[in-house]
Amino acid sequence: MDISKPKTKRYVHIIALVMIVFFVISFITNILNSIIVDVKDSFDLSLTLTGLLPFTFFIAYGIMSIPAGFLSERYGERSLLSISFLVMGLASLGFAIFPQYAVFSVTLFVLGCCMAVLQVIINPMLRVAGGEEHFAFNSVLAQLVFGAASFLSPYLYKYLVSKDNTDDTIAEMLRGWVPKELPWVSLYIVFAAISFLLFVYVFLTKYPRFEKTEEERAGDKGSYWDLLKNKWTLLYFLGIFCYVGTEQGVGNWISQFLNQYHGLDPQTIGADTVSYFWAMLTVGCLLGLLLLRFMDSRKLLILTTAITMLCLILALTGTAQLALIGFPAVGFFISVMYSIIFSLALNSVKEHHGSLSGILCTGIAGGAVIPFIVGGLGELMSLKSGMFFLLVPLAFILTIGFWAKPLVNNKTIRLKKD
Repeated sequence: MDISKPKTKRYVHIIALVMIVFFVISFITNILNSIIVDVKDSFDLSLTLTGLLPFTFFIAYGIMSIPAGFLSERYGERSLLSISFLVMGLASLGFAIFPQYAVFSVTLFVLGCCMAVLQVIINPMLRVAGGEEHFAFNSVLAQLVFGAASFLSPYLYKYLVSKDNTDDTIAEMLRGWVPKELPWVSLYIVFAAISFLLFVYVFLTKYPRFEKTEEERAGDKGSYWDLLKNKWTLLYFLGIFCYVGTEQGVGNWISQFLNQYHGLDPQTIGADTVSYFWAMLTVGCLLGLLLLRFMDSRKLLILTTAITMLCLILALTGTAQLALIGFPAVGFFISVMYSIIFSLALNSVKEHHGSLSGILCTGIAGGAVIPFIVGGLGELMSLKSGMFFLLVPLAFILTIGFWAKPLVNNKTIRLKKD
């Protein structure tokens, strides 16, 4: 008898919670892409200091990925979720009360640590709550929710900073709680409210017993050491590092680039373009799922990376109109890279998949380092020159398609029989 369906029904509230957590993670993570110009102007920052902001967030994400795995082995889901949302709420509220650059940096670091913990917890929860036979579908659904949040976050920013909605009671109330010259800070009041609500919801929710698979377990120190001695582990780590760095390196600087080189308003056109970038990344992910049924993942990686490099060059060197098309196109073509690199890595080892996942997730620190390098080069030369640096990590990703030798290739559909 199939008992998975009743189980799924019983845990629908857990599936909903996981989807909400995915939404919140994406919303808070990617809002920085939209507000970066306002932050720079509000605190009178150089490009280097501006680049330090995503650095503090993503370096925390990278640092906490492996420790979060160990924490998840020791403490229950309810405890870790509750503490994470409580800390997120306090950190966001703290910045809203004391809106200063140093406080913002600390807030981003704390939020990054909490995000890492949440990411480790929610995937096993989704597998158990929805049933293993539905895990692939639910995972794709979660990625769509993640993408939807990335698309919508710039519009909340526009709503809160727009001078056209002075008659809107909610927007006016939120702006009234922060300094008049810093309306974007009201975003963090919203984040605090959401975090506190989720803290209460998580605390009151009943949870099923979660048994982790081998891939989901953190592993012991020996397994990490064995993997780190393997050159392929380090190469795939660099692949994830380069991907996240490129994704954030483009997303973080789109609005500033359009404003600096084409005079486009960061609060309207800039925010819209960032939103389209994330929307195209989500749409591209869906197309990538289809193409992987017909193409070897390595060939698809080579193709999409080459097109991405071309789109980036056109966006950086072309007219304003070309830039408005080119940057979202970059999002479309990079969309499949993360999942392909991750799956190639896992399919290249016979054991310790949980430990390898932890090491690969540490590569998220690329989102800290590469945007910071772009900002630093922008300070020394120009922002355009700094963004051309993104071709370097893309070139490394391109090489993966040539040297990757997975033990198992992705299953494809053959159109013709021999």
